Amino acid sequence: MPDGSLSLPARLYLLAWDTTRLKVTGGTHLHHLVRAGALTELAQRGLLADRDGVATPLDPDARTGDTVLDGLLELIEESRPRKWKTWVTSRARVTLDAVRAQLTADGYLRAEKRRALGLFPTVDYVLERVAVVDALREEACRVLEGAGPVSEVSERDAALVALAAAAELRSVVPGRARRRHKERIEELTGRSGAAAPALKKVVQEVRTAVVVAVTAASASGAGAGS
Repeated sequence: MPDGSLSLPARLYLLAWDTTRLKVTGGTHLHHLVRAGALTELAQRGLLADRDGVATPLDPDARTGDTVLDGLLELIEESRPRKWKTWVTSRARVTLDAVRAQLTADGYLRAEKRRALGLFPTVDYVLERVAVVDALREEACRVLEGAGPVSEVSERDAALVALAAAAELRSVVPGRARRRHKERIEELTGRSGAAAPALKKVVQEVRTAVVVAVTAASASGAGAGS
C-alpha cells in the first residue's frame, strides 16, 4: 500500500473520504470501523492476544510508537477485561478522535473551528492530501479485485479490505463489488490472521462485530427516517 507509515486505522479513516465530493462516508459507523482497524493491528503486531474471547495485552511495557495504537492499548490495560466485539464499540469515538488529531498533525487533514448554531464550538475536517487517498483506494481496489493471489497480499492490506467490506465502505467496496467478490473477501479475512490460528479467530470476531455495528446503525437510521 502507498504511504506505509500510516497505521491500519488511519488508512481506514482516509479511505472513508469521497475525494470527488470531499466528504466522509459511513459517518454513522466510521468510529466502529476505525476502532476495529486499531484492534486488528495491535493483534497482528502481537501486542493483544485472545484469552477465551477476551482482548488481552501481552506486555504492559510494550508500545508501538503510534499515538492512536498506544492510546487504545493503554485504555484496554486500564479497563476491566472485555471481549473483542465489545471493544469494537466501547468508547470507539475516542480512537476516531485520536486518528483525526494524528492525521491533522501530520498534514493529511486541516481542522477548521466553528460554532454550530452560532453557539456550540465544533471542528470540521478538510482533506488536504487527496492524491494520497486516491492512491490508497486504487491499491485497495487492486487487492479486492484480484491483482495476484491472496497469499501474496500482506496481512495488514488484507485486513484493510476485509474490514472495509464488513463496514460496507462504499468508497472502496460498493454493494455490487461486495457481492461479486464475496469469496475473495472471505479469503482476505483469513489472510488477515494468517500468522496464527488464534489471530485468525480474532480478525473474524472483530470483522463480525463491525458487521453487527453497521447493521444496528442502519436499522437505527431507518427507524429515525420512518
